Amino acid sequence: MSDEIMLQAAQAMSAGDFQGAMDVFQSLIDAEPENPVGHYGWAESAFMRLSIDMEEDVPAGKIMQVYKKAMSLDEENIEYVASFANFCLDCGRIPMAIKEYQRLEKMADLADIPVEDTLFDASRLIVDAIERVGQGRDNPMIQPWLKQALVWAVGGLGYSAEDAVATLSSEE
Repeated sequence: MSDEIMLQAAQAMSAGDFQGAMDVFQSLIDAEPENPVGHYGWAESAFMRLSIDMEEDVPAGKIMQVYKKAMSLDEENIEYVASFANFCLDCGRIPMAIKEYQRLEKMADLADIPVEDTLFDASRLIVDAIERVGQGRDNPMIQPWLKQALVWAVGGLGYSAEDAVATLSSEE
């Protein structure tokens, strides 16, 4: 992979030319189909095009497929999993997003990498996504999602779920 290609992609991304970045990453994919960076970069650029530019010329299913390809080529890459989880959440695929955040949590735990801040942010995004779905927080289908979001939220504050319950229940 050439530094020139990565520089071109970075310049396009920083200029907000997400289609241009997609084109650069597509040329990398064409040249090196087994290079996860090309697939990940393309998916990220397409996600930005979808979420920032509000362009829907690339279906979310295609973006998801390319993220999965990148993750299959580099199974140890925590950044890929975190980005894919964020993408799933942005698309309203809450159960899939939670599954990917849980995978991220396990990967980070095994590698002894702190991800509490990422999961704390995810908890807020999950609650926002639940609100957008409009099912109501008391819906039985929503309850496990809320529970997981709350566990990550209190974890981001440095508490276990049990410690948070004890603190909130105390009379002091």
